[in-house]
Amino acid sequence: MKPKSHILPVIILSQFASTCLWFAGNAVVDQLADKTGLGAEIIGYVLSSVQLGFIVGTLVFAFLMIADRFSPSKVFLICALLGAACNMALLFEEISKWELLSARFGTGFFLAGIYPVGMKIAADYYEKGLGRALGYLVGALVLGTAFPYLVKAMAWGANDAMVIKTTSFLAIIGGFSLWLFVPNGPFRKPNKKLQLRAGPRLFKVIGFRRAALGYFGHMWELYAFWAFTPLALQTFNELHSTQFSVPLGAFAVITMGGVSCMLGGLLSQRYGSAKVATVSLSVSGFFCLASPFLFQLHPIIFISCWCLWGMAVTADSPQFSTLVAANAPIEQKGTALTLVNCIGFAISIVSIQLISFLVLEMATPYIFLVLALGPMAGLWQLSRKTINF
Repeated sequence: MKPKSHILPVIILSQFASTCLWFAGNAVVDQLADKTGLGAEIIGYVLSSVQLGFIVGTLVFAFLMIADRFSPSKVFLICALLGAACNMALLFEEISKWELLSARFGTGFFLAGIYPVGMKIAADYYEKGLGRALGYLVGALVLGTAFPYLVKAMAWGANDAMVIKTTSFLAIIGGFSLWLFVPNGPFRKPNKKLQLRAGPRLFKVIGFRRAALGYFGHMWELYAFWAFTPLALQTFNELHSTQFSVPLGAFAVITMGGVSCMLGGLLSQRYGSAKVATVSLSVSGFFCLASPFLFQLHPIIFISCWCLWGMAVTADSPQFSTLVAANAPIEQKGTALTLVNCIGFAISIVSIQLISFLVLEMATPYIFLVLALGPMAGLWQLSRKTINF
């Protein structure tokens, strides 16, 4: 049965609106630094606290099998409302370092009921063409991630409070839209029984394990690249006396990743998810290794290469999610996607904090070299022909 024409657009728009919460704190990091007294290390702290919240949230959701036992649309709505509330806490006039990190932790926790649950909802509607659907869906996540930087770059976003208010409002709208217009999908198979050992058993499935390990390599690179792209742009400005708009540049780089997710979703219909992921990892791995040389290029060539890197680093994300879903038992797809997200984001904290340390120890153009470990690990897993798709 073909889903109604409005289903995928509503899921995409709701995912975009609700995931605007993710980088809202990073877009106003200077104001938060003034409030808390933190220095350059705040970049890693603000994003890592969201990632940590997401990890704990996905652990809870996976352990209790929330997405498989309850209506995913209702879970999405509740988490969007609570995530928006945590985001609004950043508007307090006086906020300590630990209050800031707690607010971002809470946002991350409830994003666990938005991002993987949105993918679960798509999987419930699209048994065929899931790679294309998830390409659009993760593209919406990427655009949502970039959106706070766009708001910040606009004249009316000069007031940092507008970034927080806008992203919170969009999250609320996204939650209600999905709940109102997207009922449970035709391929949803509820799992009423709580199975506390479901997660460990999933990793005994060879295809699932290979897809998950490949995704973990991708996650080593992705969020660290996003988090420190503004620093790379700022560093290039200082080295060459250029005047790139850092918020607008970061928006452009991350947004190109959203475009590549959608393009990769279309290409996966012809070439398969594994091949799209392989090409993406190869290109992003090349840019990791070439990153020190990029800072010596002409400004136009530099920003073009960084945008191409932004495309490559993101395009494989929905394809890995497709591979994970395709290799998991049908009644455990929600748990599988949530669990893999959980571990992947835990890995992203390690790479973010590692680069936060390297920023203090070496010149910025060299800090991105360490990210090459992720694509190398992912390509190794994809080279082992034991994955469906």
